[in-house]
Order: sequence, then structure tokens, then C-alpha cells
Amino acid sequence: QVLLVESGGGLVQAGGSLRLSCAASGRTASTDAMGWFRQAPGKEREFVAAIRWSRGSTYYADSVRGAFTISRDNAKNTVYLQMNSLKPEDTAVYYCAAGSPKTGVALGPYDYWGQGTQVTVSS
Repeated sequence: QVLLVESGGGLVQAGGSLRLSCAASGRTASTDAMGWFRQAPGKEREFVAAIRWSRGSTYYADSVRGAFTISRDNAKNTVYLQMNSLKPEDTAVYYCAAGSPKTGVALGPYDYWGQGTQVTVSS
């Protein structure tokens, strides 16, 4: 079992920045990648970014590439999502996920999910 705890969400004005953290505990060695997803009200959950634990390879949705940066601290079993140049359309609940996605980091499936953290960007 892997426990994921997100933090760092909040309210920010458009153009501002936030950094989300996802701390993993438990059997993290059983996972290959961690990803960030988001779900806005009335919309389906969508892929945001992902990182492979071992190689550190990063992946981004087209909508956030260049503005968001995913990184990891292997010693702390923590993954970060630095979000810059935030827009109102980035408003959503952000979830981190961990697993060994067989169909790709964007499609998953991921075995473990955090509880989510709210990000609200005001215009």
C-alpha cells in the first residue's frame, strides 16, 4: 500500500504561482511513476504531468507545458508541481497518483491516489 498526501493548494490571482507537493509513504518501491491530474467542476479528470522515479523523465499535457514543472526528491519520496503563470482555467482539484502505468503515464492506470488539493485562480 502507498499513501499519498498532497499539499500546497490555495487561492491565487491569475499570473501567480503555486507549488504543490505530494508526499508518498509505504511501498513506494512498488511504483514506477507519479503523476498529477486535475478535475474542474463539471469536467472529467485530466492528466497534467508525470515523472518516472528512476530516470526522472518528465511528461506534460500540452495545456501546461512551459508553465508547470514537475520534479521529485527521491530521498523524501516527494513529488512537486511548480505552477507558474496560472490562469483561471487552471482552477481544479489537483490529485497526485502513483503506480506503474502500463498504458503510459497519461492514461495510467495508477494504483494509488491522494485526496486532492484545491487550486483556485481568480481573474
